[in-house]
Amino acid sequence: MSDFQVFRDLFTRLKAEMQKAIVGYDDLLSDTLLAIFSGGHVLLEGVPGLGKTFLVRTLSQVIGLEPGRVQCTPDLMPADILGTHIVNENEHGRRVLFFEKGPVFKNLLLVDEINRATPKTQAALLEVMQEHCVTTGGERHLLPQPFFVLATQNPMEMEGTYPLPEAQLDRFMFKIRVPFPDLASLVEISKRTTGFSEPKLTTIMSGEQLVSLQKALADMPVPDPVASHAARLVLATHPEQPDAISEVKRYVAYGSSPRGLQSLIRGARVWAAVRGGSSVSSEDVNRVAKVTLRHRVILNFEGEAQQVKIDDVIDKLLTQVKTPAAAAA
Repeated sequence: MSDFQVFRDLFTRLKAEMQKAIVGYDDLLSDTLLAIFSGGHVLLEGVPGLGKTFLVRTLSQVIGLEPGRVQCTPDLMPADILGTHIVNENEHGRRVLFFEKGPVFKNLLLVDEINRATPKTQAALLEVMQEHCVTTGGERHLLPQPFFVLATQNPMEMEGTYPLPEAQLDRFMFKIRVPFPDLASLVEISKRTTGFSEPKLTTIMSGEQLVSLQKALADMPVPDPVASHAARLVLATHPEQPDAISEVKRYVAYGSSPRGLQSLIRGARVWAAVRGGSSVSSEDVNRVAKVTLRHRVILNFEGEAQQVKIDDVIDKLLTQVKTPAAAAA
């Protein structure tokens, strides 16, 4: 059995195990697992009470990752999450500086309500998310592998919040919106979660197995026409491009970075393996386009004033930027 077949079976089992605890949210669970197997960080956006924090706890249980948590507040300092040097005694009774590790030194870090942290603390996460290490006091401390950040933010209650800067947003591979449950899901939630017992979840895999599968998935072939399609999709988000659609020229200030293209390809590779493909297709790229690009396309003043929805702009782009098969037809 190939690595891709092993992964496909494992992905199905992971998702089924998580659904023992989480009602509905089929696409949400798929997208979160796609990011994990791609080695990317996730920004979850939704109103309070939708289970964003519970999702992270469930994920750590079924994948066998050690979880950490940071509850962001305006008085949270970088040392509160990274760690700090303290004075301690060594075995000889001498006083020495000792680095006390912060909560980031875990496999799966939940950063709850990240937009409540000050820019100084948000910036402290940049090196952690990109370099997977903490530098303090002239020392470099590597984080355990694998390492993921799953951050949550509330889009409604904006008083006392600090919106994430574009450079910080770009560090997240996916931005996933957590929708409000439908009627059937709400009824099922009331049945499952109003007692005193919680479902027993089985650990399906280990962190070492996850890293091994990530390396195998990185070998999924990407044909040149598909890579070209992904690149044209990223270019189409830039208003200065001569063939940009009217909505982009009118409402968009900045388009996606090259990191957005990397995330498109990485996410499409994993989705291709999930559906049982032997190589990445343009449809795989389109499947992950919204979660990849929605936080990388920045609206201008008119777009904000008109309350333009980024997802609508991306939908229009997906119809305008033809796949190789559609262009040849």
